[in-house]
Amino acid sequence: MRLQATCAALAAAFATLATAGAASAQDVNLAFNAAVTNDYVFRGASQSNEDSALSGGVDATIGSFYVGGWASNVEFGDATDAEVDVYGGYRTEAGGFALDFGVVGYFYVDAPGGADYDYVEYKAAASRALGPVTAGVAFFYSPDFFGADETATYLEANAAFSPIDKVTVSGAVGKQWLDVTGDYVTWNVGAAYALTDNLAVDLRYHDTDVDNAPLYDGRVAVAVKLAF
Repeated sequence: MRLQATCAALAAAFATLATAGAASAQDVNLAFNAAVTNDYVFRGASQSNEDSALSGGVDATIGSFYVGGWASNVEFGDATDAEVDVYGGYRTEAGGFALDFGVVGYFYVDAPGGADYDYVEYKAAASRALGPVTAGVAFFYSPDFFGADETATYLEANAAFSPIDKVTVSGAVGKQWLDVTGDYVTWNVGAAYALTDNLAVDLRYHDTDVDNAPLYDGRVAVAVKLAF
């Protein structure tokens, strides 16, 4: 049922984008990204067992619609080799706010049978530039989350600003509500430095309020990111 729900939601997003693309194929924009990091951290938890990770992705934008895919190696202590995300959505503006509505499917390559890792999240986000600062909020909801958890909600507040040329300082604080494994708070703060127009280095500290779970402990992640 989980995989069917994921595929149905993503199929709707892709169908919408395809319709928009048929109307204005000349407006399709492609963007590619790649990164290497000493630790792949998602909502405060290491997804690579505190080891390095290599990731890459592609995004297609047609007007206000977008779809994309992204993948990274992961390490869960079992046969799972990689995470593959597929997503789509719609971006617009209203009252000075940038709005983003979308759906994300998370798939795990070679996950053990019965692990129930694959899931889908629905997203709604808003942000606004206030002078040199951009502040935002993001909301994610999953009807059937990763592993043992079923319904899950994540709410985050974030902000970013550039104090000097080529440097962006940013941070976020969020809460993950889970119906089985327990709720927790996570936060991160860091800075990115643009080496070139396409290459940047990001240094970030992540932490949570989870006790007695080493993969949720405070950690520093360094990533080199390429976008073109």
